[in-house]
Amino acid sequence: MKITTDLKQYHDEMRQWRQHLHQFPETAFEETQTAQFIADKLTGFGLQVQQGLGKTGVVATLSAGNSNKKIALRADMDALFIQEQNSFAHKSCHDGKMHACGHDGHSAMLLGAAKYLATNRNFDGTVYFIFQPAEEGRAGAQQMIVDGLFEEFPADSVFGMHNFPDIPVGHFAVKTGAMMASFDCFEITLSGQATHAATPHNSSRRYKVL
Repeated sequence: MKITTDLKQYHDEMRQWRQHLHQFPETAFEETQTAQFIADKLTGFGLQVQQGLGKTGVVATLSAGNSNKKIALRADMDALFIQEQNSFAHKSCHDGKMHACGHDGHSAMLLGAAKYLATNRNFDGTVYFIFQPAEEGRAGAQQMIVDGLFEEFPADSVFGMHNFPDIPVGHFAVKTGAMMASFDCFEITLSGQATHAATPHNSSRRYKVL
């Protein structure tokens, strides 16, 4: 994928945004500083900004031309309960919390897209920029929808993205509909005769999934 010269000019700035977000990770529905940082940037780009949907969500609106078409671009912004072991200067300042799934990068990329479109406005219609809280198992998207996300911002289509390290640099994997959209919890009960690892043939086990 060829990256335009205009976008390349934002790389250093986007890297600074990502490192800032990485340094101050916040978990589900507690992304107050993260949301304010993002809202301040969007306001500075000249976008209309609304905060509070889904508790800590942020939505910005940008329009150009005369078309009634509306799309939404979405990124998540919450961190995980993981202790960071890195030693670089922008490592997590919050004990037990870390951006280990790349949401800091997602938010930085969406900010970059917002700045590019706000600067160039080379489109016809409306773009909504959705910064979602609580992607990590707390149903932040559902909370934003319940709070009226698509009544207030009626997008014709929504485009979300997640980093995927197994895909080569410069490539995208695209799918319509749900993708990497949920997780399941289950418990396993093991019962039977215990044995030493050296004599596994002497054990008798049955497995029951709850």
